Amino acid sequence: MKISNNWLKDYIKTDLNSEKISAYLTDIGLEVEGVDKFESVKGSLEGIVVGKVLTCEKHPNADKLSKTTVDVGNGKVLEIVCGAPNVAAGQTVPVAVVGTKIYAKDGSYFEIKKAKIRGEVSEGMICAEDELSLSDDHAGIMVLDETKYEVGTPFAGYFELTNDEVYEIGLTPNRTDAMSHYGVARDLQAFVSSNNLKSEFTKLESQALNIEGAHDFKLEVEDSELTPRYLGAVIENVEIKTSPDWLKDRLKAIGLTPINNVVDITNYILHGLGQPLHAFDADKITGKTVKVGTVKAGTKFKTLDGVERTLNGSEIIIKDGKDKPMCIAGVFGGSESGVSSETKTIFLESAYFNPVAIRKASKSHGLNTDASFRFERGVDPNNARTALTHAINLIQELAGGKLVGEILEYYPEKIKDHYVVFRYSKLDQILGTKIHREKIKEILKSLDIQILNEIQNGLELSVPVYRADVTREIDVIEEVLRIYGYNKIDAPKKISFTPVKLSFDDQDALENSWARTLQSNGFHEVMNNSLTSVKDETNAVKLLNPLSNDLAFMRKSLLEGLLENAIYNINRKSSDIKFFELGKIYHKKEKYEERKQLAILTSGREVAENWLQPKSATDFYYLKAYIKVLLEKLNLDLQESALTDERFSDALEIKSDGKTIARIGKVSPQMLKDFDISQEVFYAEIELETCQALRTKENLKFIDIPKFNKIRRDLALLVDKTITYAELYELAKSNKSPFLKNINLFDVYEGKNLPEGKKSYALSFELLNEEKTLEDKDITEVMNSLIRSFEKEFKAELR
Repeated sequence: MKISNNWLKDYIKTDLNSEKISAYLTDIGLEVEGVDKFESVKGSLEGIVVGKVLTCEKHPNADKLSKTTVDVGNGKVLEIVCGAPNVAAGQTVPVAVVGTKIYAKDGSYFEIKKAKIRGEVSEGMICAEDELSLSDDHAGIMVLDETKYEVGTPFAGYFELTNDEVYEIGLTPNRTDAMSHYGVARDLQAFVSSNNLKSEFTKLESQALNIEGAHDFKLEVEDSELTPRYLGAVIENVEIKTSPDWLKDRLKAIGLTPINNVVDITNYILHGLGQPLHAFDADKITGKTVKVGTVKAGTKFKTLDGVERTLNGSEIIIKDGKDKPMCIAGVFGGSESGVSSETKTIFLESAYFNPVAIRKASKSHGLNTDASFRFERGVDPNNARTALTHAINLIQELAGGKLVGEILEYYPEKIKDHYVVFRYSKLDQILGTKIHREKIKEILKSLDIQILNEIQNGLELSVPVYRADVTREIDVIEEVLRIYGYNKIDAPKKISFTPVKLSFDDQDALENSWARTLQSNGFHEVMNNSLTSVKDETNAVKLLNPLSNDLAFMRKSLLEGLLENAIYNINRKSSDIKFFELGKIYHKKEKYEERKQLAILTSGREVAENWLQPKSATDFYYLKAYIKVLLEKLNLDLQESALTDERFSDALEIKSDGKTIARIGKVSPQMLKDFDISQEVFYAEIELETCQALRTKENLKFIDIPKFNKIRRDLALLVDKTITYAELYELAKSNKSPFLKNINLFDVYEGKNLPEGKKSYALSFELLNEEKTLEDKDITEVMNSLIRSFEKEFKAELR
């Protein structure tokens, strides 16, 4: 958003320079991203002086050039070669002296230098109007009235040139109150006044109107929810013409193109006061009746841009007496009812429309205008009449208009301010420090927040309706801190905290814990678009109004997005990949389904290449280990089984209580080919809602560090190839000995020196007695028990 410094000073007068204003605006949340200079005449005619042509003769070496001498004051006479056909002795002319920059329309320039032109010295340039950006006339040099212009004086002194500084503010969408020059000035005044800086603020108020005669126009509003407030004024004898320079310069400074006085005034009010207005040609309003409502779906309507649009029936429409659409309210006007050069009478509209309805209409038709930008975020409903009165007076002044009859108004129920209870203790808690209570009240007053009542340890407040973003206590706290100054809050020198266990009822806490675990192990979080294209539309959720074919469906899986991330990185020589994403997937079966998952994707090397460690490629078990680490936080009884899934060539499913909570697999060659990936990729997904529902609520227990050492014993078991480690693990885990603490597989062997159909597993067992040192007989008893179990259940043999 562009804010003109000159315009800003219409509402707040201060000695602060643009650098200070930029800093203060940024401090209060209106971040100034840059400051540009605006000049109504590029270069501001700097270096241009009034001169008098003393002599003029033909150039000796060029037929179309003249050799002149020009008096530029202070007894200085310049020799200038001129190519204009109308140059003559005795003329008073604008002269660009050496060092002057002459600007072109595109902003480029050349500098006047002393030079030789066809062998003759030239010490400046006699200028035409277009060379000075005063017009497009290049028929000849500009000849001045010698009675009005004094030789030797700066040429700029004869013009009311505008020089301005324009702030580029990166406004956040919630700050609808600051989407105008007045809104920014009001916010700046709050900061300035609370910091005891000198300023003079002009509060916005309705202006008195001069009403002549009467009109017979009628206003009908069909739905007060869609249109809570609507005002209209009839102005006769309007002369549509070019706006005065001051108004054009205001609009040009913020990047707008002046059109005509009436349209420029509506834009001036929009960007100045934040209230969108719309002017209709009153003579084209059939039946002299303005209706505000809806029309049937399928109705055709041609907008100002000449495009015929099909209305869907939900838009707020401004209609005439025969229900013919004249305007998509708050979005775009119609081609037939707009103001033209022939317009003599206008119907000027100022309103407050339902923000949701405006947003839907704007998105439905792909129309993003300055008006819709503000209406869909919520303008100040109590500003509608004030802005209208300012516009009417400007039209009377600049277009010769005459207001006839009273303003038509529909406002059945005043929109109330926000009621908020504010506690000092909550502010102290959030800030970590105390602000003097009187200072808080002063800040609230500067923000137009009314104190209704003082209660124990707090205040009852009435927040102006134009602050659509301040509806809760925490919002008020942010406002106080914003104006008080973030920089005034000292950072603590030490931080004290008490570690607490995760709440079992808080899924966000679980997700954050998992994310931190992955991040600390070198994984990078990604966030992909939920909208995508799909090859197989089975069970896919399709958008009714997609932006494009590539964004026509809701994603059915997080895998495709992560594969896109993978190939993007691989193509940029970053092939060691560790990604995760927390996101939702969508399906349409008997009903619409929405599930949240944690997806993890790995590929490439496990550890970055270095001299000390050999190259180690990530694999299925590498990813499975991380999944196990995450699932351990759930304290669930887990079961593993093979999984058939077309996305994977090999896959494993993890269940608990009969419900699938995770899937791990090696991405299939076909999927990798579709994404042009030539290296192996491994993917896992965890069902977040299912995990949350199954989490066991056991109290956190703290135990002493063991006083005695663990004892390790190893067994090498020869078993049939069909036996899996998981079966051996579960059997060992079921051993009733209290001394068995940990089981681990450290070697698997198949091949030479083993009988046909056999496999060797080498397992380690850690034993610990927390009360005393383990004796050999206890160790032997546990190990013999394990051996007997393996022999009985799997016919295992010791190697």
